[in-house]
Amino acid sequence: MPKKHRVIPIVKQAAAAKPRVHYDCLKCPGYCCSYDIIEVGKRDIARLAKHFEVSYQQAEDRFTKYDRDEKVRSLRHQKDKLFGKICTFFDTKKRQCTIYEARPKLCRDYPAEPRCGYYDFLKFERDHQQDETWVALTDR
Repeated sequence: MPKKHRVIPIVKQAAAAKPRVHYDCLKCPGYCCSYDIIEVGKRDIARLAKHFEVSYQQAEDRFTKYDRDEKVRSLRHQKDKLFGKICTFFDTKKRQCTIYEARPKLCRDYPAEPRCGYYDFLKFERDHQQDETWVALTDR
């Protein structure tokens, strides 16, 4: 009689649970998109080039600028009625990113934790004002 082998069952392990997110970017007026410098790297520029079907050099020239003081390349800005200026890829009417799928790594990683201080601030102010459309502005 053949000896029975002990069988170790293959068990699919559940993917590591992502921490629960306590913010909703779609309800935010774009605080983080109004930073003076939204730094981009070579991969970000390549992603933009692919997204817009242009060369790397064209994407770099059209969508970025070099900040001599900080010694970094960053996204260009456009005028904005709330913050004065905001990322060139931000739709100022809908208040959302127009290149979400091709956004830079910095934007993909933000806020890098389950909570967003801007969203907490916004939610507190809206609750306090009892107005879901309230946009609290900070003096820069």
